[in-house]
Amino acid sequence: RQRLLAGEVLAGKFLKKPDPRLGEILGVAGLGFVVADQEHAPLGIETLDLITLGAKAAQMPVLVRVPSRRAEAIGSVLDIGCAGVVVPHVRGPEDAEAIADAVKYGRGKRGFSPSVRGGAYGTAGLGYRADADRRSVIMAQIEDREALEHLDDIAAVPEIDVLFVGPVDLGLSMQVEPGSIELDTAIASVAAAARKAGKAAGLFVGDPSHIARWVDRGVSVFICGSDQSILLAGGRAIAAASRAVPI
Repeated sequence: RQRLLAGEVLAGKFLKKPDPRLGEILGVAGLGFVVADQEHAPLGIETLDLITLGAKAAQMPVLVRVPSRRAEAIGSVLDIGCAGVVVPHVRGPEDAEAIADAVKYGRGKRGFSPSVRGGAYGTAGLGYRADADRRSVIMAQIEDREALEHLDDIAAVPEIDVLFVGPVDLGLSMQVEPGSIELDTAIASVAAAARKAGKAAGLFVGDPSHIARWVDRGVSVFICGSDQSILLAGGRAIAAASRAVPI
């Protein structure tokens, strides 16, 4: 979280496959974080538990894109030791406040159990709550036209760390094409609102070559594809090379 708020450029990937070694491998590769995707992949809490354990071997932070803003969905992934949450479809400050309530003990609404991994299985004591609040990252996904009207108010919620753009859903909501001037302008407006509030701006990119262009426009946190995209790219390259050999 400190690196993120300091403005360091960080790149990660979505994890969609239920294998605890993938986060570890990507940590060895040098990525800054991974995001286990519960919104668009079949990852249950038991699988996330193992993914988190595997990533620890490479000191790789694991965030979770939760399927909803429900407090129980958020609290359970933090209890197993995940570094934070990416929350989809944050449309206004009310959504952001509800997420902060679910993540931060200091707001008085998150349920507390000292026996979980995050609490060192009961050995961390009550001080664990303040430490968890300092470490837990909240990325609010901006992917609706409605959210563009409330960027300053969302960013003003103190516990929100990142305004993260989901460009595909945002483009669909705006009814514009990927890569259009309208969509790029909207993404830039999210980055500007984040910077004005002292927060980080994030963006999903399918191609790492796009990172430099958006760093120049104020974005510092990137999710670049997924574990599946690596497999597809590698598999296609091997298939193409084999087909190119004359027989």
